[in-house]
Amino acid sequence: MFIDFYMKVKAAKVPASIREYLMLLEAMNAHVAGMSVDNFYYLSRSALVKDEKYFDRYDRVFGEFFKGVQEVGEHFFGADIPEEWLAKQAELLLSDADKAQIEAMGGWEKVMEELKKRLEEQKGEHHGGNKWIGTGGTSPFGTGGFNPEGVAIGQKKRRQGKALKVWEKREYKNYDDNLQLGIRNIQLALRRLRQFARTGAEDEFDLKETIDRTAKNAGLLDIVMRPERTNRVKVLMFFDVGGSMDDHIRVCEELFSASRTEFKNLEFYYFHNCVYEGLWKDNRRRFDERAPTIDVINKYPTDYKAIFVGDAFMSPYEITYKGGSVEHWNEEPGALWISRMLDHWPDAIWLNPRPEQRWDHTPSTQIIKELMTNRMYPLTVEGLDRGLKALSR
Repeated sequence: MFIDFYMKVKAAKVPASIREYLMLLEAMNAHVAGMSVDNFYYLSRSALVKDEKYFDRYDRVFGEFFKGVQEVGEHFFGADIPEEWLAKQAELLLSDADKAQIEAMGGWEKVMEELKKRLEEQKGEHHGGNKWIGTGGTSPFGTGGFNPEGVAIGQKKRRQGKALKVWEKREYKNYDDNLQLGIRNIQLALRRLRQFARTGAEDEFDLKETIDRTAKNAGLLDIVMRPERTNRVKVLMFFDVGGSMDDHIRVCEELFSASRTEFKNLEFYYFHNCVYEGLWKDNRRRFDERAPTIDVINKYPTDYKAIFVGDAFMSPYEITYKGGSVEHWNEEPGALWISRMLDHWPDAIWLNPRPEQRWDHTPSTQIIKELMTNRMYPLTVEGLDRGLKALSR
């Protein structure tokens, strides 16, 4: 059974190695999980999944493979319960008075003891009763019925939601590669860009070097200090605001918030639709307090990594013609300013919150993508991961 489960995990493109699978088998032989599906779920996930972004894929495989078995069932007690027994054939409607008469069986241990007994005794398919395992009844075991303390077996969709354990609930679905970002997802992805170095005052205790020097000094203690290890990467972010970007405010705010947390050396500016001769830091004073783009280029050295964030969704004239801006008369086309910025900061990418499948149908997006030499990536976990990988080369 476990080899089939492992192969399904691999088929879902979760990078689990043979060594990790053997480690899982060793833990099972040592009875680490016991007879608990809950414990096996966490044990196998710890052994096979090494990156949080694969949790959702693992949960899907686990839920499909074990088909709703909770804590006990045919995989553990050995009773062979055909799937067709558990097909829903009727929906039992109980009055409030009927429901009030159904009492708990005495807690979890009693429910488990009774389930084991019935799995051993039951010989046929059953529907609508109050004892055997089946569908549409008041028994605490089966599917599609009602009981205040029950174990759901085999059902594809929960009905009353009264089962004691719901381990198959997927809690990590937002880590899937093609879903929109959340702050936690962004923080995990941004860590790919970190470049650590030890700079500054020597105020951190170096245990390894202290041991080495003390040993070489015939046991006479020689304490060694070292500078703290800090992230030395420097990032410039340029955010498109207003217009069609209003649809993407939340994900841009999450990206900005996560970036402020992950990078100490972070500077940011705003623009609208396309970059022109002026940028700003406060949208409330965008017309009064603008920084000349040429000054921004001269202010930040070439070792900064530039990240443009925008949907690149506008009239092509706003990029390619002088006077194309919808807000003012620009003496030079936006494409020229983007080229100047890329010449100064060669390590640059463009993150686009619009779905990637729409880019080919938008001329302005194709122009920006060409200016960026195809370094445009969707604002998803997978897209951000690709973009930051390209940025860190």
